[in-house]
Amino acid sequence: MPHLVLLLLGRILGGTSTSILFSVFESWVISESTTASLLPADLSTILGRATLLNGFVAAGAGILSNQLVLMTSNFASPYMASASLLLLSWVLIRVLWTENYGGGGGLPNKDVWQMRRLGQACTIVRQDPVLLVLGLAQTCFEGSMYLFVFLWVPSLQESSSDPQLPLGYIFSSFMISMMLGSLLYTLIVTRHQQLSDPKPSSVTLHAQLSSIVCAVSALAFLTSTIFFSEHTRFWAFCLYEVCVGMYYPVQGTLRGALISNEHRATLSSLFRVPLNIFVAVSLLTGVSSARRTVLVTSAVMLTVSSLLTAIVIVDRSKEPQSPPSPRPSDD
Repeated sequence: MPHLVLLLLGRILGGTSTSILFSVFESWVISESTTASLLPADLSTILGRATLLNGFVAAGAGILSNQLVLMTSNFASPYMASASLLLLSWVLIRVLWTENYGGGGGLPNKDVWQMRRLGQACTIVRQDPVLLVLGLAQTCFEGSMYLFVFLWVPSLQESSSDPQLPLGYIFSSFMISMMLGSLLYTLIVTRHQQLSDPKPSSVTLHAQLSSIVCAVSALAFLTSTIFFSEHTRFWAFCLYEVCVGMYYPVQGTLRGALISNEHRATLSSLFRVPLNIFVAVSLLTGVSSARRTVLVTSAVMLTVSSLLTAIVIVDRSKEPQSPPSPRPSDD
C-alpha cells in the first residue's frame, strides 16, 4: 500500500511506452523501408527477423530473471535489472536512428494534440471496411494476449501439484515458441516467393495467415479450458505463443500494405483504444477468478476475427489492387 502511488505511476508510464512500442517503432521501420525503396518481401523479412530476435532476447531474459530471483530471493530484482536494458535501448535509438518528420520536414506542428489527424484517421476507417476488420483483428488478438499475461500463471498453478513452478523457465519456453512462430512465418513467405506465377499476392497471403493465426489461437485457448492436465495446458499455451510469433510480422506487413505512411502510427494508436477498453473491462470483472470464462470469450472473439478476416480482407485482396487508403483533403 505505501507504494501504490508509484505502482499507478508505473502503469501510466507503462501504458504510454506500450502504445509507443506497438505503433511508432513499426511505423518507423515501414517508413524507412519505403524511403530505401525496399521490396515488400524485404519488409516481411525484416519484421520476421525482428520477431525472432525479440523472442530470443525474451527467452534469455526469462532465464536470467529466474536466476536473479533464486540468487536474491526477491521478485523485484528482474525489474531492477530491466532498467539497464531500457537505458541501453535509449542510447542505441539516440545514436543509430534517424528522425522521420513525415511531410512536415521537421517544422513545428500547430496541431499539438493531433486532433485533425485523428479525425482524418477516423474518417478513413469508417470508409474502408478492410481497415475496420484489421482493427478488429488487432483488438481481439492483442487483447487476448494481454489477458493471457494475467492468466497463464494461475492456470498452470491450478493444474500443477508443485506450488513452486519455475516461472522464468516456463516464460522462456513461451518465448522459444514465439521464435518458432517467426521462423515458420519466414519459411512460409520464402516458399511463397519461390512459387511460379500466377500466385496469391502478398496481401492475400498475409490475410490468409492472419485468419489462420486467429483460428489456431482460439483452438489453443479452448484446449486449455477443456483439459485440466498441466502438460496439456502448457503445450496449448506454447501453441498460442507460436501464433504470437507469426502475428506480429503478419499484421505489420498488412498494415504496411493497407495503411498509408502518413496515418499508420495514428491508426495503430486508434486501434488500441477499443483494445485497452476491452482489457480494462475484463480485468475489472475479475480475470483471475473467471479464467475459464475469459479464455472462452477470447476464443470466441478470435474465431469471429478469423472469419471476418477471411471474408473481408482475403476477398478484397483478390480484387485488382489499389493504392493504400487515401487521406482526406487538407483543404
